[in-house]
Order: sequence, then structure tokens, then C-alpha cells
Amino acid sequence: MSRSTDAQSPRFRVRPPTNWMNDPNGPFRWGGRYHLFYQHNPDAPVHANIHWGHASSPDLAHWDDHGIALRPIPGGPDEAGCWSGCVVDDGGVPTAVYSGIDHDHQGLSTICLAVAEDDGLEEWKQLPVPVVAGPPPGMDVTMFRDPFVFRFAGRRWALVGAGHADGTPSVLVYDCEDLYAWRFAGVLLDGRDPAAARAFGTRAIGWECPQMWETARGDWVLAVALWDGDPLNTAYLTGHLLEEGDGALRFGVGTGGPLDLGRDFYAPSVLQDMESGRALLWGWSWESRPREGVDRAGWSGVLTAPRVVDTHEDGTLRVVPAAELELLRAAVPFTATPGPHWPLPLSYDLLVTARSAATLSLLRAASGGELTVRLDPGSGTVTLNRTAWPRSRPDGTAPLVLPTPRGETVTVRILVDGSLLELFAGDRAMATERVYRRDDDVPELAVSGRDVEVTGWALVPPSPA
Repeated sequence: MSRSTDAQSPRFRVRPPTNWMNDPNGPFRWGGRYHLFYQHNPDAPVHANIHWGHASSPDLAHWDDHGIALRPIPGGPDEAGCWSGCVVDDGGVPTAVYSGIDHDHQGLSTICLAVAEDDGLEEWKQLPVPVVAGPPPGMDVTMFRDPFVFRFAGRRWALVGAGHADGTPSVLVYDCEDLYAWRFAGVLLDGRDPAAARAFGTRAIGWECPQMWETARGDWVLAVALWDGDPLNTAYLTGHLLEEGDGALRFGVGTGGPLDLGRDFYAPSVLQDMESGRALLWGWSWESRPREGVDRAGWSGVLTAPRVVDTHEDGTLRVVPAAELELLRAAVPFTATPGPHWPLPLSYDLLVTARSAATLSLLRAASGGELTVRLDPGSGTVTLNRTAWPRSRPDGTAPLVLPTPRGETVTVRILVDGSLLELFAGDRAMATERVYRRDDDVPELAVSGRDVEVTGWALVPPSPA
């Protein structure tokens, strides 16, 4: 199937051929391939009529589109939309666990199951009766969605994102060792927890898309999308899981903070990949251009590149791009030095190391404004300045500052694919931004600084495995 393309189109990240995409769902490894599902409207580039789209890859670099996996069933619990969820191996049967909504849902979903009927995960049987019909009674829950299933203490558990009538967000937890018989096991965490308030802030009235995974260091990480009536941003907490005598789980919180510091990242989704021993993270990057630009292009939304997430000794998140992304690099790199201007393609991968303050310019506007990344080891900062590219979302244009350890050599990775820019400040911070090139913008690399090394690669389609 051909893709709708324009000058802003990412070519190497997961998105449907046309129309709407939002949350990544159910990353899953099966039959020697990575499978990734996502929220999708196959009829228009607007958030409505939500299905599950499906893509798969042998190597996290080359992705094949498989069309629709789940679709709303008239008269079923998902008749108004198949919303976010996950995919698990249930005794050798790949099973989707997702939010189903009817036309009167008012923010409350049911939890539905669908079972794969082929090894390629292209044919699914959606079960007509939900396994959870709604939120637990007596808790004044006004938002209930996005189940995520994981294993702990030899059992299977599920998280569900929630919000309550008094404005308190929470993550609910269920025992679902039997996927067809769920038991409510309490509130894992809510917004009244002081550590959660410090890490997540107090604006959110609901926590969406809860994800939980164990890192290689043995820490547990909880990531959520913060919702204040609209998508706000994302955050994480690290700590320890505890099973209590009453059959409930509790999360002993350590530290946390923003998950992605950019303005265009939401709905985290994690694969705990047991084969490789790592956790892989994707997010949804929404459109920040005017509605008429989206309509003209015929597509909306893209998923980020896969990121490997772990923790540092202090409990803070460690995040780097998946190594497989190097498969997209052209065979011959280029080395940029201070002074000359180097033309840049629509999609590229830059690796930058600075031992003293240095600045990269990536895009130049006709007005003279520049898209720049400044590395400053002395102050422990990496600063992205994109003020010359205004946007439709009302969230400011001030330069974005990413923290790094002060006084050390700073290494930055910059992944650009069309309008999608992903910036990694060492392994300490990441930012996802959308930057829309205008016809008279000049994409070129200029480097300034005394002690800086820049190596770049154009991105090229990989050979299918």
C-alpha cells in the first residue's frame, strides 16, 4: 500500500499509509518479528472511528504495514472504538487486551479481549463480552482505560489508567493471572502521593496509558501519560513493587520526573523483550501544524523510534535509541567540521561529541532564524532552540533545555525523519519535537566550537531481512 507523503512525512518510523494515528499499542515479539499496533482511523486524518492498525519488523528498522487488526464491532462492547491496550502471550495464544467503548461511554471503557487466529497476527477474533465491565464500584471513577498487563511475583497483573470525580488521578491494579477472570487488587498509586505529585505535577486529572516494567538493574519503572482534559505530557517513577498480604500490589516510589522533555510525545508503550533482555519504548508524536496542513497532507501522527530504557544507579531513567536504528544509516558517513555549511537530507542521524561549548545549526529560515542545538559541558545543558518555527499548539516557543552531567564531555544523538526530530542528551534526557520545514527553509548543517566532533549519516531504506 502506498503512503500519503509530503515534505513533512517521516519515512522510517511507524505510521499508517494515510489518515489518523495516535497511541502505540501492544508491542509484542512473536514468530521472530516485532509487532506494533496503534490507534488508527482508516477513513480520515481525525481522531474518530478508532481501530487498531498493525505493523511488524524483523529488526526494528524495516517495518511492514499489515492494515487493520481490530475494528469496532456493531453492537459489541467496542462498537464506538477499540482504544488502547496491550498484547500478551496467553498460553501460546497471542491475546489483545484493550479498552472498548460504546456510544455512551463518557470516559469509561470496558476491558475487552481479542485472540489472534494466525501466526502473522493479521486475523483476530474479538470476544463479544468484556472481561471487566467498568471501574470498581464506590470509587467515583470518571476515567477508566488503557489496560497494561505485566508479570510480577510469578503472577500476571494489569494496570488501568484512571481519574476520579474529585480530580485525583490514579493507576488501578488487577490480578489477571486468568485473563478471563479479573480481580480488582487496589490502587497502585494516586496523585495524593507526595513523590507522584513531585514527579508528575498536579495539573493532571487522569493518568492514561500506564506502563510498568523491570529494568536490567532490578528497578521497577512506572510511566504514565498525564491528562488534564487534553493530553498534557508524560512522566515516570522508579521504585520497587511489593505484594501485600491482602493480595494487593503497592509501589514503593524512589525518584522520577518527565519521561520526554519535548512538546510532541505522548502515550508511552513498552515491550519487556525477554529475548534481548531489554525494555523498548515507543511514543506517539502528534501533529503541531495547522488543521489545513493536516487535511492537505492526508495523514496525522507518527510513532517515535524505539528507545531502550533502563535506570542509572541513582534511579533516574537511562534512555538511548535502539542499536538497530544504525541499520538505517547510509554506508558512507560524513564528518562535519566548524566553518563550512553541509547540506542535510530530509532524514538523517547525527552523533555529536563536545568537550567545550559548541553549537549546531540544522535549519535556516529565510528570516535568518535558525534551528540550533547548543552543547555546553560546563553548565551541563543541551539546548534546542526552535523559536523561528511557530506551531499551532499553544505551548510556547522558548528554547528547550535538557540536563546532562556538568563538566563532562557531552554526547548528543539527533534523529530527524521528515518533521520528526528526536534529541538524546547522552543517556540522561530525551526530547521529541515536530519541526515543519517551509518551502524557503534551507536544511544545512553548520558547526561552531573549538572541541567538537560531528558524524552524520543520511537515512536509507534497509534491505528487508
